[in-house]
Amino acid sequence: MASKGERGAGQRMPDGRSEGPARAYELLEPLVRAATVRVHAPSGGYEGSGSGWSGPTWGSGFFIAPGWVLTCAHVVGEGGAAVRLVGREVGITFQSGSPAGNGAPTGTVAGRVDCVLPERLEGHRPGRRALWDLPDLALVRVLAPVSHACAWLTDRPRPRLAEVAYFGVTEDLGTPEITGRITRLRGSAGNGAAIRLGGEDEIEPGMSGGPVVDLATGEVVGVVKARRHTGGGGLAVSVVQLRTLPLVPATGQVGTYRRVMQAHDLYHYDQHRSDLNSRRTWTDVHGELPSPDADPYGARGRLTAGERTTLCGLLAELPAPGSSEAVRALVEAARGDEPDPSAAAPLSWRDGLGLLRDPPGGAGEAAAMLRYATEVSVAAHREPPSPGADEELWDWVRATAERLWRPLRRELAERRDRGLAEREQRRRAPAALSVQGHRRGGNGAAPRPDGPSALLEAWAHGWEDVYDWRVSVLSGPGRVTPVDSGVRATLAALPEALRAPLAEAFRRCDTHEAAARLEVAVAPELFGLAVDEWTVAGGLPVGVQRPVVFRYPADGPDPRAAARRWERVQAGPLPDERADCAGGRPRGPSPQWLAGLADNTVPVHCRAPGLEPTLGALAAVRAAGYAVAVCRRPPPDPGVSCEPYHRGLREEFADAGRGPVLPQRFQALRGRVHGADPDAYWAAGVALIWNDPGRPLPEDEPLQGDL
Repeated sequence: MASKGERGAGQRMPDGRSEGPARAYELLEPLVRAATVRVHAPSGGYEGSGSGWSGPTWGSGFFIAPGWVLTCAHVVGEGGAAVRLVGREVGITFQSGSPAGNGAPTGTVAGRVDCVLPERLEGHRPGRRALWDLPDLALVRVLAPVSHACAWLTDRPRPRLAEVAYFGVTEDLGTPEITGRITRLRGSAGNGAAIRLGGEDEIEPGMSGGPVVDLATGEVVGVVKARRHTGGGGLAVSVVQLRTLPLVPATGQVGTYRRVMQAHDLYHYDQHRSDLNSRRTWTDVHGELPSPDADPYGARGRLTAGERTTLCGLLAELPAPGSSEAVRALVEAARGDEPDPSAAAPLSWRDGLGLLRDPPGGAGEAAAMLRYATEVSVAAHREPPSPGADEELWDWVRATAERLWRPLRRELAERRDRGLAEREQRRRAPAALSVQGHRRGGNGAAPRPDGPSALLEAWAHGWEDVYDWRVSVLSGPGRVTPVDSGVRATLAALPEALRAPLAEAFRRCDTHEAAARLEVAVAPELFGLAVDEWTVAGGLPVGVQRPVVFRYPADGPDPRAAARRWERVQAGPLPDERADCAGGRPRGPSPQWLAGLADNTVPVHCRAPGLEPTLGALAAVRAAGYAVAVCRRPPPDPGVSCEPYHRGLREEFADAGRGPVLPQRFQALRGRVHGADPDAYWAAGVALIWNDPGRPLPEDEPLQGDL
């Protein structure tokens, strides 16, 4: 009788070798088994050969980089529902050294949970036997240096619906061991966060957290999550969900995802280059896998396995990209069209390679990837790369292009020369900085920021208290990339509905220099929406982590008046004017009075948006072409004097001097309020209206929900 791992695996060739998925399974199994681990209660310290199999198994996991184990959050949460997940210590039993046979020695080491996804699992976990929220992932940091193998993770933004093998700890013969099964991916679930495993075999207790490997490409595409109660198969989590790890908005810090993937690529690069032993590496096996389809260019359309490993290693030697949008821009230039806007944000240079698979129009992957690598070699990095790292990447591109077409080699050389000239021009640009630290144009005004920002739009149903919404990336005039949208959400449900879409938009926009701005485009009556107090990632309110500004909907006043007032505010100084009160009493400003104020005036509203006369005041200010204004949510005590509020804003405007710094200054104000600074309590609920005419909003509205 065939074993479970061989059922449906394929046929035998006349020479006795397996073919198709069966052959791929035979090649990959030793490598995957060597990287897969057993997760259990900690036993303390490092234990030698043969230990670690006693005691109950919580689940499985696998090494993805030296010292890093990927598993499911519900696995590390086993055996203690009340304990905190992050920081918890677990036991990791693994196969010591490099890939070997079934009798390979084992070792046990302690690990500490570094992070879990989603973060809210720390405060909200499902009941026993219930599914944990997606993506249900955990990264465990090993607490001692050990020798172990690492799996190869896919760079594709979406898994292929292909034959796969999944691995984990089972006890078929009465003792724990790592075994595998073959099945097929049957589709996706959870908006692509999960993938469905076919029912050709069973997922047994203990396999949760194990790797799912595409047998055609030899890449780990998923993490086993759950089995069906009614039969075989189940769910796995896409490894692309690792890109949803919290980013670090602080300047100059590289997030966990980028750090781990850099270590992953350098590990496989070093293994590929090493001549110290003759054991097969993941790269060797990738080159031996049966090809799922023929190369239309006769081995010139795709990079070889060794070339791909080398390219990933060389990219890992460079500083991380400044932003996701920077990667997407280079991918678009290399592909010749825009990559899938719904794909997960590419956070590393290797993620860009995944977006170059199967380029349009029959163009070869190899050519697209070499174009992309050329552009990366001349990119302007925030910190200088290791000496010679960018030159080494270019030397490799030039050498690899020798086996391809001569016109491509000429094109790459021209791209390189043009990129070097542009990089040198960017390096000279800081000489034009003013003494205030702002780049100045010919008229002495600081230019508008041209980096991407997250855009949240919301529309109210006129007769119901529900709202349609859309989240996008606003990269500049006419360049809006959708992220997600929804319909008929209540105000109370908006923060939770927007948590994941906003997090994805921030991942696409944030740079090493700063966290991206959040622009909230809503009707004036929603300017009191407490978006700055929402928590998306990292535990801190959004308004503390990044600048948050409100914008009017797309249709607006005379664009010439708006542009004139905007430019004057940017140049400063910034006199403020009470727009909806006089001596503490409400008033509605007349259009003639507003139109007569100086163009650099910043109107200040102290009443709550949505309540008269504030709404009328906001509409009047908009009609008069004021692109910058201030309002606030109602204070806890509506009878308190508004004088501290006006006094505080007057001081802020005087210290700021010019408009460009206002979003950051308001972010700092929110940070002081959040940090319980008594001198900043007047700023609680303050909102900055920032309607940059140089960054027009999309004019279309989303479809309404069912009537």
